[in-house]
Amino acid sequence: MTNETNLAPDALGPTLCIGEILAEIVATTAGEGFLDPVPLIGPYPSGAPAIFVDQAGRIGGAAAMVGSVGNDDFGRANIARLKGDGVDVSGIRTDPVLPTGTAFVRYRPDGARDFVFNMWTSAAGALAWDDRVEPVCARAGHLHVMGTLLGHQSIWEMTERAAAMIKARGGTISLDPNMRKELRGDGETGRRFARMVGMADLLLPSGDELYLAADLPVEAGEEAALERLFQSGVKEVAIKRGADGATCALADGSRTHSPAFAVTEMDPTGAGDCFGGAYVACRRLGMTPSQALTYANAAGARNVTFRGPMEGAGTRDELDQFISETKRLTRCP
Repeated sequence: MTNETNLAPDALGPTLCIGEILAEIVATTAGEGFLDPVPLIGPYPSGAPAIFVDQAGRIGGAAAMVGSVGNDDFGRANIARLKGDGVDVSGIRTDPVLPTGTAFVRYRPDGARDFVFNMWTSAAGALAWDDRVEPVCARAGHLHVMGTLLGHQSIWEMTERAAAMIKARGGTISLDPNMRKELRGDGETGRRFARMVGMADLLLPSGDELYLAADLPVEAGEEAALERLFQSGVKEVAIKRGADGATCALADGSRTHSPAFAVTEMDPTGAGDCFGGAYVACRRLGMTPSQALTYANAAGARNVTFRGPMEGAGTRDELDQFISETKRLTRCP
């Protein structure tokens, strides 16, 4: 059963994420890559699904994570952060051999990023369905899916299995497309992506991802893309527009826009994941689109003012204070 927010109520069970958990190390100077020694800071708990679910837990929603870390300090730090922020970590496996995945990040002067990942050859790449995963999925009320992970065979199999279980008990699914058009064009990944769009109750696209999800060219226009998605069964679309704020579109034709917050950006990594975690948690807690968009915009904006991908994930009290003290931008889409 769903409530008036189109998402299963928080009481049905936690919002679940499946995917990578990483330790992130950030260069403190701008420049091109890592060809020369540079000062670094970290490690910070990271991984897009982990950032999303941490923000969901921080704002007060029930949340759970399925992932794999190494038997090392990076893994222990991630588990401690998630657990401390209210996330159910019983589905996180500690690999006895492989290390926790890592991401080294350096920002270029124009704001673009260079990454060095050790993800799929680390504990994150050894994630598989086991006796830890089954009970977490069995009690989950909502599954959030990252489009970037649909190309990974094992995580896809886990995602598909969890989605079926959660839907069968009346739960719901959200999808952050977060996928390049080149991957959408790949036959198998494209099939998986289309299947998840067809199962999704809520989409959280940025930019051209709306058209990618609708399988339409940008020239078709936003309303045509939304109509195509609603016809496919999607009930709600929260469009992330950066400095132009965010918009919630519902299948009944209603549209709600919320302006962005004016902040000085320190580290943009994790902003979209914090937006999504806050939005899903707020809607599952029964908030209106306007309330959820305000908190989601605040969560994303607050996070970029901290160094580290989830260091700025805010509690509801912290976000209330941020909202009361921070100016809103007046730009509209």
